[in-house]
Amino acid sequence: MILSLVAAALAAAQTAAPQPFADAVTPPGETRADTAETPATTGGWTLLVHGGAGTIRRDRITAEQDADYRAAIDAALMAGRAVLAKGGSALDAVQAAVELMEDDPLFNAGRGAVFTHDRTNELDAAIMDGRTRAAGAVARLTTSRHPVAVARAVLRDGRHVMLTGADADRFGADRGVEQMDPAWFATPHRREQIDEFLRREAGAKAVSSYDIDQKFGTVGAVARDARGHLAAATSTGGLTGKRWGRIGDAPIIGAGTYADDRACAVSATGAGEYFIRVGVAHEICARVRLAGESLQQAADAVMAEVLALGGSGGVIVAGPDGRSAFSFNTEGMYRGRLTSDGVHEVAIYNDE
Repeated sequence: MILSLVAAALAAAQTAAPQPFADAVTPPGETRADTAETPATTGGWTLLVHGGAGTIRRDRITAEQDADYRAAIDAALMAGRAVLAKGGSALDAVQAAVELMEDDPLFNAGRGAVFTHDRTNELDAAIMDGRTRAAGAVARLTTSRHPVAVARAVLRDGRHVMLTGADADRFGADRGVEQMDPAWFATPHRREQIDEFLRREAGAKAVSSYDIDQKFGTVGAVARDARGHLAAATSTGGLTGKRWGRIGDAPIIGAGTYADDRACAVSATGAGEYFIRVGVAHEICARVRLAGESLQQAADAVMAEVLALGGSGGVIVAGPDGRSAFSFNTEGMYRGRLTSDGVHEVAIYNDE
């Protein structure tokens, strides 16, 4: 089941209050005829953020946790807004939003990242400029406080697109990215999760209700600035218990992150192996640019393909005309949208 999320627009001609994130369902492989996106804007800006998708249900989240996640998503929106409202670039805005979430232990990125099978934290990130299609990506970082800042440094340097491991951390340090002791990224909650993962792997009875396979906390942002340029950024700690140097979709340009002024900007979250196989982010942009599909149509169709293969997750999408869309096939996705036209939305569950 694909959830298409209805955006709200504050236009003077409207007489009724908007219904943000209205619940609309599309069977796998089908596209809704009544796709809903934010209307086009002229000279304005648009920002969307996500904090992961998965088995996020009201009966599994306390009122306090609900409030904390909403506040964290809103804070990320405000960080991006501080850039865009002053005429800053989409690239700067998505980096600012993602850096804030990398510092928030609620999410699986930066501080609060999940543990590998060897009880370490390995961090991945990517950023892309829709104006030039310049991109930077990093994987398996262990000391850089803001992986997205290292990815931005790779983009700025321009000689390569992806760097990995200790060399990538050194590259970031040489360019002024703050370095931390690896222990700084670890949190007690994530230690409990890896303990539970390893217990189950050894065949022991579960002692926690944590859904290791279905809860994702990757963070991301997409933006359209006042000049009409797009950017996307994504950051993650990957999968709990990942092994053998596994890298997911988030730092792979075209899979978890992509931006092209001719089409759209996309940041994804979910089961990375499936997003890589489908090439989710680029596939959405290609359908928009080459097939003339709307953002919502393209996102829904590609997420249906992911679901058909057995994968789950979601995407946020922004277009060069100010339109934007959300699509996910899970029970929830931490998400938010902010525009210069006054749209300001934060939601978690699939019925919002």
